[in-house]
Amino acid sequence: MGRRSGRTGEVATAAVTAVALGCGVGLLYGGDASAPPQPSTAEARVDGGQGAAPALPPSPPERIRIPAIRVDAPLTGLGLTRTGSLDVPPADRPGLAGWYEAGTTPGETGTAIVAGHVDNADGPAVFYRLGALKRGAVIEVDRRDGGTARFTVHAVEVYDAKDFPDDRVYGAARRPELRVITCGGGYSRSTGYQGNVVVFAHLTGSG
Repeated sequence: MGRRSGRTGEVATAAVTAVALGCGVGLLYGGDASAPPQPSTAEARVDGGQGAAPALPPSPPERIRIPAIRVDAPLTGLGLTRTGSLDVPPADRPGLAGWYEAGTTPGETGTAIVAGHVDNADGPAVFYRLGALKRGAVIEVDRRDGGTARFTVHAVEVYDAKDFPDDRVYGAARRPELRVITCGGGYSRSTGYQGNVVVFAHLTGSG
């Protein structure tokens, strides 16, 4: 992997399209009684959260854990597609999540991006329950340097693709922040999920 330059903004408008279309079309679980949970308005961001920890040096992430929703998944690097959109993990590996490896690594100053499928044709995938997260939940990211970056969730929101707030989600941050993204919102069997669930978190510890 080449040297990164914190170019998180590169994935702005196109990224939400890739995430939504990459895990949404014609899925078994979308739109029925087993539809994935969606965040309530009570989990929307009131402020940016408090108690930020000092930034860590750059180090690629290898695993993400979200105990509150029983996520414990390996991470793979994601790039951009030929159209400039954020790529997604292979649909046939539902337990795999990915991170945007040309941007910020989780724990260093800036906005790190993690994305994964909500489901596939066989059932729930890695971030099926992402919309059930609450403010204050902990997200742990194991890093290649042997350390763990610990983030605290300060908002969980759902957006329609047409109203996706690029700057709010992908914009640069002055402290270590993390976004975890999957499909969400309304569902159509012809076009898939109509939006995205986005978790906002900031670094509050390391080990």
